Amino acid sequence: MKIILFYHSLLSDWNHGNAHFLRGVVTELLERGNEVVVYEPQNNWSLSNLLKDHGEQGLADFSAYYPLLKTSFYDPATINLEAVLAGADLVIVHEWNEHALVKAIGELRTKKDFRLLFHDTHHRAVTERSSMAQYDLSHYDGVLAFGNVIRDIYLQEGWAQKAWTWHEAADTRIFHPLVEKAYEGDLVWVGNWGDDERTKELFEFLINPVKELGLKATIYGVRYPDHALKALADAGITYGGWLPNYKAPEVFAKYRFTVHVPRRPYVEALPGIPTIRPFEALACGIPLISAPWEDAEGLFTPGEDFLVANNGEEMKTQMQQLLTDHDLVRRQTVHGLQTIQDRHTCAHRVDQLYAICQELQVGNLAAEQTTILTMDERP
Repeated sequence: MKIILFYHSLLSDWNHGNAHFLRGVVTELLERGNEVVVYEPQNNWSLSNLLKDHGEQGLADFSAYYPLLKTSFYDPATINLEAVLAGADLVIVHEWNEHALVKAIGELRTKKDFRLLFHDTHHRAVTERSSMAQYDLSHYDGVLAFGNVIRDIYLQEGWAQKAWTWHEAADTRIFHPLVEKAYEGDLVWVGNWGDDERTKELFEFLINPVKELGLKATIYGVRYPDHALKALADAGITYGGWLPNYKAPEVFAKYRFTVHVPRRPYVEALPGIPTIRPFEALACGIPLISAPWEDAEGLFTPGEDFLVANNGEEMKTQMQQLLTDHDLVRRQTVHGLQTIQDRHTCAHRVDQLYAICQELQVGNLAAEQTTILTMDERP
């Protein structure tokens, strides 16, 4: 298949979590013999911030970790969509695109013989519903939504005629267990501060327990305001700044455990959507403790894949367990890793995408290889 993708950024994961999943899916599609072209706007927000903070060095290792991946930049004011989409079998447009571009690609769908999908990986369908309702999807063949709640909104609101749940997953070419000779600390957390969507939760489930237990901890991420940096220093937590996502497995291997602190919109309005961080942590075989969220879609087995702490006191207790109970650590690590390998890799998601393509009669899929390779079978 010839697949054209319009996304915010393939190159930059600076406060842009969708890049994690996009990289894994594109790599999988390429390795299955597809022609894939990714378009991202020139001077996009994520890449501009990455270059501002780290210069070209921020991109220095990208090709070493993703040798198959390339991006194509475009100017929204001058892009020739007729030429770009010539010969395409499948076009996917991510929700972090301008309304005008989304509409223009949809209008071309009426003149060309490709199938067109809209991909939503954010909570804006709930938190910014009026903005999302302004996307003209009338000529789209359907929506890929990263959770049932989002999928149902598109159908109930009449924004789309068809919608499928397409969860994010771990890119196990990058995210897999690494062996470290000795730990450098107890806890590591990789996540951005964001827009105060989980400030209270970060204190209750991360900063305060670390401080009270006197753990050796490091936090990586961006957009940390001064008061947050002060709180980390007061808790004795090392702040590591931006961490390229593809280096997270190397960091996970140096610490005993990590935690998941979901943002409030996902906890309150989007049950069943954990975001990509737990998938990646479990794929690396690092023990995980999660703050509360409802696994409404049965993605995991809470208590076996990871521990769940309902409040700060439970978080402290479970942190101490992971530091001392080696049998618990082993069982949880094995179970969580197996869950990822059995159900939640980018290969699984591409299989799901192929099934959707077959339903929509996209191109000639008869000769496509849809077998999910195990980690041992991968090159």
